[in-house]
Amino acid sequence: MAQASEKAGGPVELMRDLGIAKFTKVPDEITNWIEEQRSWRESVALADQSYHMTDHYVEGPDALDLYRDYAVNSFENTEPGKAKQLVVANPNGKFIGDAIWFHLEEDKFLSVGGAAAHNWLQYQAETGDYDVEAEMQPRPVTMDEDPTYYRYQVQGPNAYDLMEEVADEPLPDLGFFNHTTISIQGHDVNILRHGMAGEAGYEFWGPYGEGEEIKEIFMSAGEEYDIRHLGAESYQTPNAILGWIPIVVPAIWDEGMEDYLEWLDVGDGLLSIGGSFESDDITDYYFTPTELGYGHIINFDHDFCGSEALEAEAGDPDRKKVTLVWDDDDVIDVFASLFSEGPTKKFMRFPHPRASACHYDQVLDESGERVGFSTDKSYIYNQREFLSLGVVDSEYAEPGTEVTVLWGEPEDNDNDRVERHEMAEITATVAPAPYTEDSR
Repeated sequence: MAQASEKAGGPVELMRDLGIAKFTKVPDEITNWIEEQRSWRESVALADQSYHMTDHYVEGPDALDLYRDYAVNSFENTEPGKAKQLVVANPNGKFIGDAIWFHLEEDKFLSVGGAAAHNWLQYQAETGDYDVEAEMQPRPVTMDEDPTYYRYQVQGPNAYDLMEEVADEPLPDLGFFNHTTISIQGHDVNILRHGMAGEAGYEFWGPYGEGEEIKEIFMSAGEEYDIRHLGAESYQTPNAILGWIPIVVPAIWDEGMEDYLEWLDVGDGLLSIGGSFESDDITDYYFTPTELGYGHIINFDHDFCGSEALEAEAGDPDRKKVTLVWDDDDVIDVFASLFSEGPTKKFMRFPHPRASACHYDQVLDESGERVGFSTDKSYIYNQREFLSLGVVDSEYAEPGTEVTVLWGEPEDNDNDRVERHEMAEITATVAPAPYTEDSR
């Protein structure tokens, strides 16, 4: 990665305007994205998560020491059957990545999520003084072979009833983010009490070869609940109301990271950057875990990578995560430009406009000064609103504050997924993140 970055003229030049790689093998729509969005609010939705995330396995007597040294979380009360959102930072307290972490057995662990966190942990496992075995499975969509596991999720007001119907025995009373194994028509299935879009649900997984049969069991039993299989587009949209920013530029081009960049293969660490914000300084794209809303899981009961910087920030971050509610008329004007003479605005592909992996649109105050960034965004039919997740200066994070999102790309962009257009200023109102009441 270090050599590729140097050859390109810097990490921003390396990653700017690359477009996006294939997200998953699941079609964009299974039925209709509006009906698919409605299902998680009105009935039950099934999501196929088998193809777009990396898996990281760590096993050995020093496994927990590895996590304690490189994750912001506390691991004092963990035991098999527990899960948590794992967050890792660099030595300067800047965010690298996150994943869902499972305590499987006494010294055996699995985390599932984006590659950035797993690459960093794999590097530490290979180069550090830890008695562990660590292995990373890349995103299955990029592999020429099947993944190890199928991974599905059901969510919505009828998710529990559906899960209870397909299970061979009464469901265990799992607390949120706990996991166990149950039997479904004779198959051992691992289940995690979880949910997306603020609705109750379960994530569940097992051997990939059993996946189609398990999916059919759920789809057949779910007919009475009007189950919908989420396509790739609708699957990505609940982030906007859940308040989870799925991907930002990982803080790996930073002081103290030189050896890691030499170790990291460019194919494993490459992401694309897009949006109206543009800077030659890669550190301008960094956030801290606190700014991304992870302050509640950072625990200073132990020293970990980045703990000193994060403790200095605790309780008084410079920026905060918010929801941005885009003005209806301004969004409509973007589409209206397609029916007028002259330049058009950057097209919004509903429901999840995305032309790069890491999207950074400028958020401006009333004087036109940049006060933050708008990141992941979606139209949500259930709210009849266009929402994005932002990170803004703390003084602009009060709900009800009006800001402006600069929608578009610089004139010199080379992203083939972006047509010629002019910038659009879209009024947005700051709201809390998560945007809706959490019913998980």
